[in-house]
Amino acid sequence: MGCTPSIHVSQSGVIYCRDSDESNSPRQTSSLSQGPTAPLHGLFVQTDAADAMPPSHAAGPPGAVRVRRSRAELGSGSSTGSSGPAVTTCRGRRRHCCSSAEAETQTSYTSVKVPVEHFACPHVPLPEEPQTSCSSFQVCEVSSAEVRIGPMRLTQDPIQVLLIFAKEDSQSDGFWWACDRAGYRCNIARTPESALECFLDKHHEIIVIDHRQTRNFDAEAVCRSIRATNPSEHTVILAVVSQASDDREEASVLPLLHAGFNRRFMENSSIIACYNELIQIEHGEVRSQFKLRACNSVFTALDHCHEAIEITSDDHVIQYVNPAFERMMGYHKGELLGKELADLPKSDKNRADLLDTINTCIKKGKIHRIHRDSGDNSQTEPPSFRHKSRRKESIDVKSISSRGSDAPSLQNRRYPSMARIHSMTIEAPITKVINIINAAQENSPVTVAEALDRVLEILRTTELYSPQLGTKDEDPHTSDLVGGLMTDGLRRLSGNEYVFTKNVHQSHSHLAMPITINDVPPSIAQLLDNEESWDFNIFELEAITHKRPLVYLGLKVFSRFGVCEFLNCTETTLRAWLQVIEANYHSSNAYHNSTHAADVLHATAFFLGKERVKGSLDQLDEVAALIAATVHDVDHPGRTNSFLCNAGSELAVLYNDTAVLESHHTALAFQLTVKDTKCNIFKNIDRNHYRTLRQAIIDMVLATEMTKHFEHVNKFVNSINKPLAAESEGSDCECNPAGKNFPENQTLIKRMMIKCADVANPCRPLDLCIEWAGRISEEYFAQTDEEKRQGLPVVMPVFDRNTCSIPKSQISFIDYFITDMFDAWDAFAHLPALMQHLADNYKHWKTLDDLKCKSLRLPSDS
Repeated sequence: MGCTPSIHVSQSGVIYCRDSDESNSPRQTSSLSQGPTAPLHGLFVQTDAADAMPPSHAAGPPGAVRVRRSRAELGSGSSTGSSGPAVTTCRGRRRHCCSSAEAETQTSYTSVKVPVEHFACPHVPLPEEPQTSCSSFQVCEVSSAEVRIGPMRLTQDPIQVLLIFAKEDSQSDGFWWACDRAGYRCNIARTPESALECFLDKHHEIIVIDHRQTRNFDAEAVCRSIRATNPSEHTVILAVVSQASDDREEASVLPLLHAGFNRRFMENSSIIACYNELIQIEHGEVRSQFKLRACNSVFTALDHCHEAIEITSDDHVIQYVNPAFERMMGYHKGELLGKELADLPKSDKNRADLLDTINTCIKKGKIHRIHRDSGDNSQTEPPSFRHKSRRKESIDVKSISSRGSDAPSLQNRRYPSMARIHSMTIEAPITKVINIINAAQENSPVTVAEALDRVLEILRTTELYSPQLGTKDEDPHTSDLVGGLMTDGLRRLSGNEYVFTKNVHQSHSHLAMPITINDVPPSIAQLLDNEESWDFNIFELEAITHKRPLVYLGLKVFSRFGVCEFLNCTETTLRAWLQVIEANYHSSNAYHNSTHAADVLHATAFFLGKERVKGSLDQLDEVAALIAATVHDVDHPGRTNSFLCNAGSELAVLYNDTAVLESHHTALAFQLTVKDTKCNIFKNIDRNHYRTLRQAIIDMVLATEMTKHFEHVNKFVNSINKPLAAESEGSDCECNPAGKNFPENQTLIKRMMIKCADVANPCRPLDLCIEWAGRISEEYFAQTDEEKRQGLPVVMPVFDRNTCSIPKSQISFIDYFITDMFDAWDAFAHLPALMQHLADNYKHWKTLDDLKCKSLRLPSDS
């Protein structure tokens, strides 16, 4: 070609020729000063990645160039080259292949340029033997190959080959030079240990093992040791065997296959023969294994897919299912593979209507069924498939999705406005939740999607925290009790208006002049000495004060918490206020009277004394809680909200049938307080403090309304209990709950506290619990009697004094309202004594119910 050739030496010492026209290649080369006829036998040429240049070995005849690679024989002390560390040079990098491994590497990427006088152009046929002039040798560059498998486009890195030969000979040379020509990365190992170590480091695609003689190592044992590793799953192992003599029969390949070999290569040191063998392996087994590895990634993706996927044969025999399909079916993969779905035995896991369900889900796109015909062509099952169908057809997805595209459909017309709705910035929290669930449904398996449908139905209701009652046949006591307490009635009969029989705005001018706490009679004072105990008997105080326990208990409790100091009012003003509030409780009520108010005040004060509650609230919160407990049922008529709404009472009309009594209690309490300066406990506090205190009192009293019961309990659990449990895990500290300084959390704590105080009767000692149960039952009996007299709807039919089982009603009340709430409150405030009383009282009611006793006690106990 009229060119001035050069010699280029690869990193590993492989010498090959290059036209001088290529000397301006952007790759950097190093010039080595050699005479024009310098012998190159055994030449080692240092590159950027090499550290040293060993001296030349025996020289050849003048003017002749014997081309071969130089080797850094490692580990075993081979006579060729010098002994050194296990170093492999690859793509301009110097790296350690494996410790003390006998390995050699060659590549044809970075090169060293050596000028030579007498060489021909390199574009000539490859020689049969490696000991020929490099003028007839051409090297392929290392490059990545692109492989396609279906719609996937994959890039295969250059092939890596491991030669395992105990010593250098013409056969190992043939494979070495064949790898160089093919552009493969090649390593040579001399011992089984170094071979295994090098393979585990590089994961070669092709391994060539010398099987011609056994005195150096057992080739089959080496193969088995490599096959025992995970990376060898996709490796092709070639056995080089000796040529069979004419008088010997050719050996069977079965022992080789059993040992783990894939192919057998008859000994042939020709580079062309070795090259052809390697190229066939690359385009055959190696490419196939590469595609199989890609398929594994596809199956990994299918396993993590949230949609159910099933792959079947053309006869609908199941060949693959993903975990989402297993969950939907209720069967394990091992129970499904190799069977038809219709042939599976019916059980709880496989409902009778399951096939119809699957058909429906496929129509909705929630299940993807793929079957392969005899030609291994994957096809998507049409939506209207049947399991016994043998049709082979596919869906034209493009035609389906583009159907009707010529004319705008209703869906297309709606999309812009729907998009605007979803992009609105003013969005309620519940709307955000629903949108998130809708988005999650699109990529969820059918079981999850169906569950989310039910979630959305629930979220679209207005009463998110109110449990749905079962049929009345299941538990009429629970249904009637809960229905009466948690509904506002709204079943009015015209002409039946309930009007209070007493004037709720009583004048207190007839009340005795206030006296100080020091003027309390000794018998009352002695009883109040025990007011800090949970077992304090409020009924004894009721009796000794002639049904005026609220004034005396209030004076003692308010004094203990420094309420007068906080409000900057006198004890006389406080006493007057307590008298006014107590006077507006109806002593004629069996339950909702001033004794109940005093009981709630006592429970509130007890809770405020618990360390964790005390550490969570400020003094303003404590004062607000004590005042709220005192006024929370003032002027209670002894009838439920449902009764007032059904009767069309003035209060129900005034408060729009919503939290009628609770709204009335707070409004009247503030009216009575500010009406007369003699009892106005708020007259001396700052306006801002008053506003804050007023809002806290109102919020706490409104929290006692039972229609919001489950909402308050759930918010407390989620916002207080759960973060506290996560924060204090492994800690014995009972104070400083998570986020205690957040006003929202303080509000939740105050609500929960007054709610528990309001219905703490089941947690009192047994005698007190029984007394309270009798009082509330009597009040409900009286309401039922009046409803019947006036022709009003009977809110709680089970509270008929002639048929009611008080133990059943108490059991229902505890099960439905008390247990969960006090479990949550106990987890926060630590109330073991109360929980023990609750368990004992529940056992008492359960015993009576088991004995079919409908009264408060057994007849023998009475």
